[in-house]
Amino acid sequence: MALIFAGAFASFTQYTNTMDFCISCHEMRSTVYEEFKESTHFSSRSGVHPVCADCHVPHGNWTGTIIHKIGATKELFAHLQGKVDTPEKFEAKRLEMAEAVWARMKANDSAECRRCHSVAHWDLSLHKPRARAQHRDMAKNGETCIDCHKGIAHKAVHQEVEEEEEEEEQSFELE
Repeated sequence: MALIFAGAFASFTQYTNTMDFCISCHEMRSTVYEEFKESTHFSSRSGVHPVCADCHVPHGNWTGTIIHKIGATKELFAHLQGKVDTPEKFEAKRLEMAEAVWARMKANDSAECRRCHSVAHWDLSLHKPRARAQHRDMAKNGETCIDCHKGIAHKAVHQEVEEEEEEEEQSFELE
């Protein structure tokens, strides 16, 4: 019986890593999925096409995956409680949700990014000058992919916050 349960649990966990599952709720389908379709990660010259789980779920660590899946159930509860069930409510919570993802990616040195983007195999001579310098210096500055690439596949909500902070600073200076 335990073997059947373990198999069913593993199968369901794998199913929750599919694009079909991720966009099965309207909040994801009508917002972040539409943004993702416009990104270089959706349609790339190399043919690499990640699905949500490739960037948002830990890999190679079953315990980490399960812990992540358990934590992700709060998104389901937020939906059921009506906290993100309209575009307006979703947008109101978006920055909070994004910040949680950014913090996790910062803490794990952007491990999900590095599964496809191997720093060891970069040819920095092919990078634009600014990117070349930043990529060369990122490790010694304690930076990781997410420090510069927030909004790479979704709406860049961090820019809205930065713009609001600049406006607040300017209005403060005028007073």
